[in-house]
Amino acid sequence: MASIALKNASGKAAGNIEVADDLFAVQPNVPVMHQVVKAQLANRRSGTSATKTRAEVAGTGKKPFNQKGTGGARQGSMQAPHYTGGGIAHGPQPRSYAQRTPRKMVRLALASALSDRNSEGRVVVLDSWGFATPSTKAAIKTLEAIGATGKVLVVVTPNEENAIKSFRNLPDVHLLLVGDLNAYDVLCNDWIVFSQDSLPGTKDAK
Repeated sequence: MASIALKNASGKAAGNIEVADDLFAVQPNVPVMHQVVKAQLANRRSGTSATKTRAEVAGTGKKPFNQKGTGGARQGSMQAPHYTGGGIAHGPQPRSYAQRTPRKMVRLALASALSDRNSEGRVVVLDSWGFATPSTKAAIKTLEAIGATGKVLVVVTPNEENAIKSFRNLPDVHLLLVGDLNAYDVLCNDWIVFSQDSLPGTKDAK
């Protein structure tokens, strides 16, 4: 199995921890990551854009003028698209943008993203968060101690309340439960920080 250096909240080495090869040591598959991320973003779209057709706009059903004798082209309705206030021709209608992605592909995309960050040395595992009480100041010191700069993804378990409350106010930190870990959020951040409990592939990660 592959291993990642284990650190404490002060940034000092605390040994090594074995990680799952199929999550942190695979050859990144760029096409799969692209497809999964594209599908994930598509699934976020509400698809509620809508315009009214000529059958839906309000207005009279009377012909605007006589069929014959005016010298103009015949017209049947003031709700026609070429009239002001008329319906919209070929406008957007509510639709679903959802894309179905196989679970194996989703897992491969996540493994590819984690493996890519791990190959760059940007995955950090802490033996514990070290927060006796919630403290944003302590959270900042922890990130500085481990050298995590830029955008940081902090992965936690629901039981790590002190860590959640400590990191949640930092603008460059994105908090995520380990059960919600996905390729898009991994790729959007420069560093990925786990605790031993939130490290995926272990029995403690929930």
